[in-house]
Amino acid sequence: MPILILILTAVGGAIWWWVRNNPREAINTAQDVATTLKNAPRKLAFRSVANAHPVEGIDDERIAICAIAQSFIELDDLPTSDQRQQLHVLLRSKLRCSEEEAHEMEVLGRWLMTQCNGSGGAVSRLGRRLQKIDGGASWNRLQEILMPLAGDALSRAQIEAIADLKTALRVK
Repeated sequence: MPILILILTAVGGAIWWWVRNNPREAINTAQDVATTLKNAPRKLAFRSVANAHPVEGIDDERIAICAIAQSFIELDDLPTSDQRQQLHVLLRSKLRCSEEEAHEMEVLGRWLMTQCNGSGGAVSRLGRRLQKIDGGASWNRLQEILMPLAGDALSRAQIEAIADLKTALRVK
């Protein structure tokens, strides 16, 4: 415990010394941090609703598609680094987003999947939310991302997930 107090004191002293010697830069840095924290949820098109599941806060179909794709590749087992990289490339090309946006959507997608208690429940819940957002218009774009990720053969869980998605998105 004394070592932790010593480390925190040293860090606090270093920050105080920096602020004292560079007040203008310190104020600008603090303003940048506050602005970034304030705008982070807006950047992801995600809103927090009291007493509601986090999936219900999604307003952007791209986030829902990303979360569905991540849940889809995790249905059988943890995805390989090649599958994650392929997902990243597909998100950037099919959803037309930047490197940074794709990475943020992947992080948010993984978090949403964990909030749904796993990939099985996440696919159906995210599919229903995607239906509410755009009325099922994203089915083709979703297929363009899921089919390359699935490879040659679909597992039983992936087949069931596609059936759940078709039901949720009201696709015939």
